Amino acid sequence: MSHAISEELLRRFDVPGPRYTSYPTADRFVEAFTESDYIQALEQRRVGSMALPLSLYVHIPFCESVCYYCACNKVITRHHSRAAEYLRYLAREVELQVAHIGNGHNVSQLHLGGGTPTFLSDAELQDLMAMLWRHFTPVPGGEYSVEVDPRTVTEERLKTLARLGFNRLSFGVQDFDPAVQKAVHRVQPAEQVFALVDAARRIGFESVNVDLIYGLPLQTPESFARTLAQVNELRPDRIALYAYAHLPSRFKPQRRISAVELPSANEKLSMLASSLDALMGAGYVYVGMDHFALPNDALAVAKRQGRLHRNFQGYSTQPDCDLIALGVSAIGRIGATYSQNAKTLDEYRDLLDQGRLPIVRGLALTRDDLLRRTVIMALMCQGEVQFESIELGHLIDFKSTFAREMEALEDLASEGLIRLNDTGVQVTETGWFLVRAIAMVFDRNLQVDRDRARFSRII
Repeated sequence: MSHAISEELLRRFDVPGPRYTSYPTADRFVEAFTESDYIQALEQRRVGSMALPLSLYVHIPFCESVCYYCACNKVITRHHSRAAEYLRYLAREVELQVAHIGNGHNVSQLHLGGGTPTFLSDAELQDLMAMLWRHFTPVPGGEYSVEVDPRTVTEERLKTLARLGFNRLSFGVQDFDPAVQKAVHRVQPAEQVFALVDAARRIGFESVNVDLIYGLPLQTPESFARTLAQVNELRPDRIALYAYAHLPSRFKPQRRISAVELPSANEKLSMLASSLDALMGAGYVYVGMDHFALPNDALAVAKRQGRLHRNFQGYSTQPDCDLIALGVSAIGRIGATYSQNAKTLDEYRDLLDQGRLPIVRGLALTRDDLLRRTVIMALMCQGEVQFESIELGHLIDFKSTFAREMEALEDLASEGLIRLNDTGVQVTETGWFLVRAIAMVFDRNLQVDRDRARFSRII
């Protein structure tokens, strides 16, 4: 069988590397970046960028049960009373934010992530949205999305989400195989997911995404092919296909997964290659970096038109904008800074009790960071870099500034991953499947620090 990309090429580029939801990546954040640095960024935006829309991210950490593969920041509890207290702290955090940035900013993108946002009751979700829209203003045509655990919603709950203004849903599916679901402690019948996606379409959600993971315990290329066939029958508007990274030393729930039950590296490669063929054969557009979309979905349209963007939630159709992040562990971006909230509930609450924003680390980007971020995001989103555009925007000579990188690009060109000429770099159709490896060429931190073990592998 002829694959969209050969398994041999995938194998050669299967190295650890960042996902580039930001550059520099979050592992470079430092505790020397403090609340006062963040406040300064907020107040600078208030003066200079009030008219530009914001993006909001709200982290809801609670889950009723643990999924063994999970690497997210979450709190496992069946005590739903904990959510009410958390919402009070979120409200306090928002009040501290708007005290510095100002009230009433337009918001073109909102995402509720977790954890399990649908851990909240309908009334709590309503209270949360009302609180947010007291301080911010949603704009028509924006993306308002929420992550949904199919086990926590009914058709009536989906109607509530629509009434609250959400127009995009993301269902966590991972795999439809019952044995795999049992092995990762996330049992949800396929019929349940099909019924919910059908209901979401009838209700009128603009886009439905399904998350899948390959490389889970007990998965085989044959079993995952069956899941893909069911997904193609389900036909969600978007699909996110992630590789499972087994890092039990970092993520405690993964210690419940038996390493002997994991598919081999060759089997994972086979799953990825077959997945690309199956999804693209079913008419999905490969947007890049794990993302697929139907041709008429806004994400696929944005890729065709060169309007794709990338933020901490992945690919987006919304213009690159500042992101206010709310809740425990949430990561935000204001101007030329990144920041992250406290990672534990106790520290998050303690800082807010002191009347302080819960910022515990972050980064003020240097001129070199901003230059490299522009190049990396151009590769990741538009699939090309025009040297003149970078030179005019950053007042550099591209080829001399990136002399070492140009040598590495020659090697990628010989592999057929890029086209390189005197005016720029263009990612080839094959190169899109390995765009992380191409972007890594311009990552100064990887050049200095060859210890990449903290990153998941590209494949």
